[in-house]
Amino acid sequence: MKRHRPVILGYDAVSPLGIDLETQWKRASEGRSGIVALTRFPLRDRFPVRIAGQVEDIDTGAYPFLASRDMALWSSPIFKYAMLVVRRALEKSGIEMTADLAPRTAITFSSAVGGLDAVIQADRLLVADGKLPHPFTNPNSCINMVGGKISIMTGATGPITATITACATGATSVIIGAMLIEAGMADVVICGAVDFPLVETLLGGFASMNGSFRPKEGQPEESPEKASRPFSLNRRGFVASEGAGCVVVASKAFAESRRLKPAFEMAGWAMTSDAHHFVAPNLETARRCIAESITHAGLVPGNIAAVNAHGTSTKIGDKIEVDALREVFGNRMPPVSANKSQTGHAMGASSAIEMILAMEGMRRDTLLPTINYAPDPEIDIDCVAEGARVLPQEFVLKNAFGFGGCNACVVLRRTE
Repeated sequence: MKRHRPVILGYDAVSPLGIDLETQWKRASEGRSGIVALTRFPLRDRFPVRIAGQVEDIDTGAYPFLASRDMALWSSPIFKYAMLVVRRALEKSGIEMTADLAPRTAITFSSAVGGLDAVIQADRLLVADGKLPHPFTNPNSCINMVGGKISIMTGATGPITATITACATGATSVIIGAMLIEAGMADVVICGAVDFPLVETLLGGFASMNGSFRPKEGQPEESPEKASRPFSLNRRGFVASEGAGCVVVASKAFAESRRLKPAFEMAGWAMTSDAHHFVAPNLETARRCIAESITHAGLVPGNIAAVNAHGTSTKIGDKIEVDALREVFGNRMPPVSANKSQTGHAMGASSAIEMILAMEGMRRDTLLPTINYAPDPEIDIDCVAEGARVLPQEFVLKNAFGFGGCNACVVLRRTE
């Protein structure tokens, strides 16, 4: 029996490249970077993280629903940015939340880090002044609360879950949404992820585990926009950033009943667990995730026009991702774009943002570049280093690999 793949009705994102999607696309296609000097908190003299991908503030005058008295209680930025991208993605989808649709609308929108910033701030006040936390401190820090706030805003009353798989959270959210649709438990799913991890304690932790970018000792300081360089010989770890992305997934029958014409469908997907190491990836399970997503789509590797990579700029991670791709595609590996070269690594939100940029590229017959690239002789790859490339794409593979060995791969299909 022929499967009816879930379709994508709308999407929206914020990233260090901009607040609106058109601006983000323009800057990305021009090869620009969103990495800047870190200003989220005062930097100590010897603090190792000095740069980041920062999202600009929202003009709440343009979005009055974010300026309400209630929103002032939700101090973590994850809430306002999540609600912004969800509201805009639903508007783009053409869906109106009605009484009959609400019970059939699910939410898998999630976060890898959540509102941990609220707890850290409350802890510092408690230690310094003995001041008890604000009553909304714990709700701000509940990772599943972002989905709850989305439910309250939209009125959706279908299944709700937080799909936390570290850096793969956004992709996992979309996959779980597709599975809910295929299981007949929902007609529409609000998917995606948000993370705003530019908090001193978190960034210091990334530095102490040698994951985040730091300049080479004794070398002159580089400009921030040159620091994120996936697959490059001189890569030196990821650049932490902020962002949010929402993808509205629906059943094909629902779209047809509402006379909606989706431009994309989720052709296939897969998830695997490394059972290997808490941060170092495992070649075999990464390879299997890639291969199984293509098989699930009913395709062969040769059908894939391009790969949107996880590509964080870590020494081992980038090498294993390319090795896994090479084992699947052999000598016919498609071009690979690494969006984190421009946006940095927005933790769980990164794969949602990158999936959205990939779909924009499919719609525009364009592959975004991997900037700051210096060839690594151990990584044989075509990463679109020359700048944005014109390329029609029917099928694109999106990779996402998270701490704890959480792998998620999605095959997207352009349908128009």
